[in-house]
Amino acid sequence: MTELRCRKTETLEGGKEDEGRETEPELQTAHVHEEVKVSRGQGDELQQKDEDGSEVKDDDDGHKQKESNKPRTSVKTPSTSAFLQRLVRVFFGCLAAVACGMLYAVYLSTYHDRKYWFSIRQDLEREVTFQEGSGLYYYYYKQMLTAPSFERGFYELMTDNKTVSGQTINAVQRLYLYPELITSFIYKVTGSQDFVEPIYFYIGAVFGLQAVYVTALFVCSWVMSGTWVAGLLAVAWYVINRPDTTQVDHAIPLRENWALPYFSCQVAALTGFLSNNISSATEMFCYITMSATTFTFLLVWEHSHYVLFIQCFSLFLLDSFNLVPSRKMADIYKMYLSSLFLAYLFQFQNITLLSSPLLSLLIGSVLARYFQKKMKMGPLARVMKLFLNFHVGFTVGITFSCLVKKLLPGSESDFILKLLEVKFGLNTTTDFVTNFLLCQESFQRARPDLFLRLTQASVLPFYFLVLSVCVLSALQIIYKRMRFDLMMIIGSQPMKTKFRPEDGQIGAQPEVIYHVFHTLFLGVLTLLFDGIKYLWTPYVCMFTAFGVCSPELWMTVFKWFKLKSIHPVVLSLILSTAVPTIIGFSLWREYCPRVLAELSDLQEFYDPDTVELISWIRSQAPVAAVFAGSPQLLGAVKLCSGSAVTSLPLYSDIKLLRRSEDTYQVYAMRSAEDIYKILMSQKTNYVIIEESICTELGPNRGCRIKDLLDISNGHVIHDKGEIYSFSKHGRFCHEIKMNYSPYTNYFTRVFWNRSYHVYKVNSVISFQY
Repeated sequence: MTELRCRKTETLEGGKEDEGRETEPELQTAHVHEEVKVSRGQGDELQQKDEDGSEVKDDDDGHKQKESNKPRTSVKTPSTSAFLQRLVRVFFGCLAAVACGMLYAVYLSTYHDRKYWFSIRQDLEREVTFQEGSGLYYYYYKQMLTAPSFERGFYELMTDNKTVSGQTINAVQRLYLYPELITSFIYKVTGSQDFVEPIYFYIGAVFGLQAVYVTALFVCSWVMSGTWVAGLLAVAWYVINRPDTTQVDHAIPLRENWALPYFSCQVAALTGFLSNNISSATEMFCYITMSATTFTFLLVWEHSHYVLFIQCFSLFLLDSFNLVPSRKMADIYKMYLSSLFLAYLFQFQNITLLSSPLLSLLIGSVLARYFQKKMKMGPLARVMKLFLNFHVGFTVGITFSCLVKKLLPGSESDFILKLLEVKFGLNTTTDFVTNFLLCQESFQRARPDLFLRLTQASVLPFYFLVLSVCVLSALQIIYKRMRFDLMMIIGSQPMKTKFRPEDGQIGAQPEVIYHVFHTLFLGVLTLLFDGIKYLWTPYVCMFTAFGVCSPELWMTVFKWFKLKSIHPVVLSLILSTAVPTIIGFSLWREYCPRVLAELSDLQEFYDPDTVELISWIRSQAPVAAVFAGSPQLLGAVKLCSGSAVTSLPLYSDIKLLRRSEDTYQVYAMRSAEDIYKILMSQKTNYVIIEESICTELGPNRGCRIKDLLDISNGHVIHDKGEIYSFSKHGRFCHEIKMNYSPYTNYFTRVFWNRSYHVYKVNSVISFQY
């Protein structure tokens, strides 16, 4: 197929094709960059004919016969100077992409050191800077470094009985620890312990991946627009909107900081693979890169299959509207299925991947394509393909999902559905875990200040402009395609709708329409879930940069207005250079001083109370002691002391969340005896009570930990629209500080400071009055 497309493109180059032979609409246009390229429409013509069976071969034979009757013409070959110019552009573009990535990594490292005074801290103070419980992942990295061998360390992680009290867990499967395994292996094999500290190697690996992230965004915007100026603009917008594009500032070991760079590379490879204007070698390279990064993405993040489901659904729509060659869509579905299968094996038969919506959609899509092959080809079949895809795809997908729920009752899909029902107001619940998750910031609706910041950085206005043009152009293409098929069905003579490069049909490029669907879906989800902004905002920056730097997009607009005073091609080339130049100058003038000021500003982050608590645990608590507390604090306790804990800061594990609910009961209105029984059931030796939770005075009363516990325990009274908490027992975290019976019978205070109170759970109850 690729050879046919290439051969036909060379034959018809220079506009010498016979337009009288055209019977189907050409739906693709060429990239108009710094040089005139061959029309994409001819490749798309072959694509349509390929889907109709053997028509490709017949048409090609007929074309050869016609060409034999014509006088032979010499085929122009690109001159050496043109080749050198293109090589120089590619070289400087790659150099700019790598430079942007390296500079961003240096910027992150410098900013991190200035914010936490990292280079002058002791090891304990450095580890405390890993916030939101993310330090737990770094603990396993340290454990792998201290293991006598890699195999022994890997085995200990698979049979870990020193982390969660009373349980033996496979930490590699449960916490997705492959990044720590690979990083520790590289650290020891390369002999890096002789010249770099383990913690610097670890955070350096994360910052290096962020450099890859930025470079992939650069390349993706460059490939779509044809100019690496778009890549520079995408990186500038990404850095300026850093609070909304990444969480690497305050929680380095988080899984998404390891996973999203691979997803960015996958999107860049997919963009190149969907393009019609690439060689077979480039297409194969993109496919291999896409397969490897998809598998890695699934391997290092527990939520990756949900992200890939959104991407796969975007591609499913492209396939339904016949905007992507059938051959490429088949290859993409194979890539998804093989990556899921390998990830399932490497994750020790993780049933979450079997019950994922991604697998359900893939099975439905593959079956829909199988039924399409049994249909007779023709205009009617292409019209029915849209309805068949949706009907079979969704019916089979939903059926498979329901079947998996019956066969795998331990899957988390049921809980996710209940969570979404409560989120969208379809149901109410008093369940602590459900309400606790919905109260997390990532599950809240996006705040207006997000869109205000994007507007101030000039991203959002241009994004809506680019998105509107691409959507309207795509709708125009889809309408003309379906109109052509309907006219063929009723026997009418369709009008010629051949699109030439200068026609400006940006919506005919499948990679552009894929990004339209992808950013639209992510944008809608961002409105509902604030945590999705870390996926959406980077691609808004990339997609907007592509649009303002793309001559084809500007030419599409000018063709709609039918300008006659100046040639649209000339005007589009001018604006695709002038607009990004003006934007870049304004961003440099306004935001460059701010970015430099962040690096020169010496911030102070120090948590002496937590450092004092960890120091006491290290020096006074027994090595085999088990600690109970909030999951975020227990992550720091596990990292810095190595002691066993009752729960972990892992919000994707329902069983661990239930254990956290039991631990949180120390902030509820429960009796001392009830709390004692709960803690003893978890084999707890020490319980840590945090003042910030016990005396929390947050503005959102319904989302405080103690409020959620009161609702779950039925200790809430509604009176005239107000909510009051009432119980025959006082709030445990307050009452235990009074140091009177019966609390002193069960618990003994052994440590306290301004932020924490540590109580020993008495193994023998002493009745003192």
